[in-house]
This record gives sequence, structure tokens and C-alpha cells, in this order.
Amino acid sequence: MNNAVVAVNDFFWSYFLIPLLIVLAVYFTVRSGVVQLRLLPEMFRVLGSAPGVAPDGRREISSFQAFSISAASRVGTGNIVGVSTAIILGGPGAVFWMWTMAAVLGAAAFVESTLAQLYKVRTSTGFRGGPAYYMEKGLGRRWMGVLFAVIITVTFSLVFNTVQANSIAAAVSTSVGALGGTPGLPLSAVIGLVLAGLTALVIFGGVRRIAHAAQALVPLMAVLYILIGLWVVALNIGELPRVVGDIFASAFGAREFVAGGVGTAIVQGMRRGMFSNEAGLGSAPNAGATASVSHPAKQGLVQTLGVYFDTWLVCSVTAFIVLVSGPEYGDDRGIQVTQGALEASLGGWSVHALTIILFLLAFTSVLGNYYYGETNLQFLDSSPQHMTYFRYAVLAAVFLGSVAPLTLVWSLADISMGVMATVNLLALAPLSGIAFRLLADYSRQLRNGLDPQFTLAKMPGLRNVECWGPASGPQPEDVPRGEGEAPPDPGAVAEERGRDGERSDPGEAESHGATAVDEAADADRSDGDDGPEEGDRGSDTER
Repeated sequence: MNNAVVAVNDFFWSYFLIPLLIVLAVYFTVRSGVVQLRLLPEMFRVLGSAPGVAPDGRREISSFQAFSISAASRVGTGNIVGVSTAIILGGPGAVFWMWTMAAVLGAAAFVESTLAQLYKVRTSTGFRGGPAYYMEKGLGRRWMGVLFAVIITVTFSLVFNTVQANSIAAAVSTSVGALGGTPGLPLSAVIGLVLAGLTALVIFGGVRRIAHAAQALVPLMAVLYILIGLWVVALNIGELPRVVGDIFASAFGAREFVAGGVGTAIVQGMRRGMFSNEAGLGSAPNAGATASVSHPAKQGLVQTLGVYFDTWLVCSVTAFIVLVSGPEYGDDRGIQVTQGALEASLGGWSVHALTIILFLLAFTSVLGNYYYGETNLQFLDSSPQHMTYFRYAVLAAVFLGSVAPLTLVWSLADISMGVMATVNLLALAPLSGIAFRLLADYSRQLRNGLDPQFTLAKMPGLRNVECWGPASGPQPEDVPRGEGEAPPDPGAVAEERGRDGERSDPGEAESHGATAVDEAADADRSDGDDGPEEGDRGSDTER
């Protein structure tokens, strides 16, 4: 069975998904004016934006907390296990293609998270949103939103969580073996039970508890891992030129072209890169939609920064740990490769240190993955009883992943991730023009020295937008930058919009004669703005 899954994975990724990713990523990059690099300083500024207040009187999720939730899912086993596996299968060149695709796919991350902010919905405790919501409300295709909600719920909350649990069990087993213990199925089962119990303590506490746990743990675990990685590089500083040379030579070398190694490096780099940074996958927008911000583009920028944090920083640390140490891989796979590389440079204690770090990384990924599933289950069915069943299913997946074979869980993760990315990318293509219009509005306000704000009155032709104020009325007050806290989220006036009769029924999305894409295109044709960014007006469906 596993061989069949691997064959399907290779064909699907090599001949369909990777070409689709490259074409759309380049298109988004050009249309946005290379937003993923051009507004890099702005990404750091927006990260500190202050949140608003939810209807229940508590603070809503801030930009930094939304960043932490997505980082909790991004920064996990993909950064340690995935990168080392990519190097084993694709050679050092896989690292180069990981870096490259992170830069290009940053534009896709901006588009998907900006759209998630625009089409988010308000709940009693804050906001929810994501691809399922912009598929229904933006495209007017509820069936597509339902399909994506089912796929992401299964992929992240169940399949990906088996990967995280499997990696934790493997790391702990290696440490136990190094201490003279007996690794095996009984130990893995105990690890699975403990991990499921810890997960239950958090996921039955609500979204805010996930945000607080992630916010506290993600910076700590990332800093610890980065410091250890820098230590390894410092001890092997003489090997650094060779490692960099190997990365580029393996990515472009003539020998690799003849042997077909370049293609393998590209495929492995993109697979493991997407599993790690999730750009274009449709997962991070679920976290981005929860943030309370004054402009949808702000979360687009924040989530783009998350891609770089994950790939250029954390994944690179693993790559250099493995490559500068130069261990013999043998039959090792996954976490054992990175543990062996650390042991070669730092000694046996580092094996146990990495086990602790991986536990923190993978455990917070389990929490982030659960949240993505919860958000999309709310889209499908908000029944409290069904949510309880879902939580128990997540706990079962965590336990089963701890005792399942490594190759099986990774193969299932690859194929489910590929299907999920395909559905999301097919939705982003026609909707991306709306994100570019929002980017143009954001850029105009930046040039005028303002802290960008948005209400629907700026783009009244958009349909099914619930959380950005009325479609008519005064524009938001100009707020100069540097005055302290960011302005409150215009979504807070959604209830007032409903009282004014402006609110549209999201359940009528499929019955509208013109979808949000068509309305945006019509509004664009009458838009008189100018300038290079403003040239990106309208929908991608402009003929």
C-alpha cells in the first residue's frame, strides 16, 4: 500500500502541482509588484498592531497572536524531520529550492491571508475565516468551501497531527535508547497517551488558550533551536564554504542534471518546503482571519513574514546542522538524522536537547493544526456535540500517529497536502485581483504617511463582506502613523451595519447573479486611481 501511495505522490507533485505552484506564484509576484520583498519592513511594523475588543468584552486576537498560531503549525516537524528527509532524498540542492520557493510563494501567502481577512465572520468571541469562507463568499461557490473545509479538517487535524505525534514518539524513543532504555511499541503507546492527554487540556479550553500557549512557546522553542544551530555552525565554521557550495552545486550541477538529481531536489525541496511553511496551502489564512486589524492587507503581510521565519530561518538551521556535521545517514530517517548530526558536533547530550525542542515544536503544531480543523468544522456545522466528537477524533489521531510507521504517515500527509493545495490555488487564481486592489489601497495610505484603514465603503461593489463596516457612509478617519496603537478593527461595526440593513445573507452566496469577483471587476473598470500599485486593480478574471 505504501509503495502505491508513494507512486501517486510522485506523479501528482511532479507533473501537476509543482507546475501549478510555479505559474501562480510567479503571476502573484508580478501582479503584486513583488510585495513579499517590497514591504518587508512594513511586515515587522504591522506585527505589533493592537487588537480590538470582542462582543464578550475580552481582547480579540492580535496580529502577533495570529502570527503565533500560524507559526505554531508551521514551525514543527517539517523544520527538523522534513528538511533532513529532503536532504537525504534530494541532496543538498533541495535546500536551495526550499529557499527559492519560500521567496516566490510569499506572494501567494499574502493573497490568501488578505482574502481571509476580508471575508471573515464575527462570532461571540472574535473572528473566524479562511479559504472555505472566501470560496463561499468571494466565489459564490459554497460547494467548494465545503469541499475545502472537509479536506483541511482531515489533512491538518487528523493526518498532519499523526505526523507530529510520530516525530515526537521517534525522538523520545531515540533518547530513551541512548539512555539504555528499550524503545518499541509499548513506549510509543505510552508517549501517545501522554501526548493525547496534554492536547486535551488545551483544545477543550478554546481558541484564546491556544493563542496564549502558542504565543508563549513558539518564540522560546525557536530561539533555543536557532542558538543550538548557530553553535553547531560556529564549531564547524571551516565547513561553511563547502556546505554553501554543495547546496548550489547540487541545485544546478551538470552531474545532477545528467543523473536526474536536480528534478529530485526540486520536488523534495518544494514538498518539504510547503509542508513546513504552508504558503499557498490554505492553512495559515485560518489563523490570519482571527486577527483584529484595521486593514485586510495587514494580515497578508504578517503571514508572509511567517513564511520567511519558518523557511529562511528555522529550516536553514536544520539544513546547516545536517550538512556541516556530515553524518553518515545509513538507514536513519527523519529525526534520527538531525539527532545524529547534532551528536557528531555537540555530543550525546544534544540528542536529548533536540528531543525536548522537537516536543515543543511538534506539540504546538498539534494545537495549531487542531485550530484549523475547528475553524472549518464551524463553517460546516457549529453543533457543540459534533465539535466534541471532532476533538476526540483529534486525540485518537495523536495517539495512532505515535504508534504508526513513519513512511505511512508521511506518505498520507503528502497526498492530502497536495489535494488541499490544489483546491486552494484554484480559488486564489480568480480572487487574487481583489487582494491586489486591497494592496493598492494599503500602499496609497502608506505613501501618505497614514496607518492604513479599510471599510467596505471604499469598495462597495464587493458582496458578502460582513466584517468591514457598511458599504456606504463616511470613510474611516485618517490616522497618521506613529501615534501609538493601531486603530480598532472596522469589523467591530458589523452589528451596526446589520441594523442599518446593509448586511447581506451569506447563505445566499450561490444565488447572486454576480459574484464578488464579477463585482470587483466592474468596480475596477470605474476606478480612477493611478500609480504602479494601483495598476493591479480588479479581478484576475479581467479579460
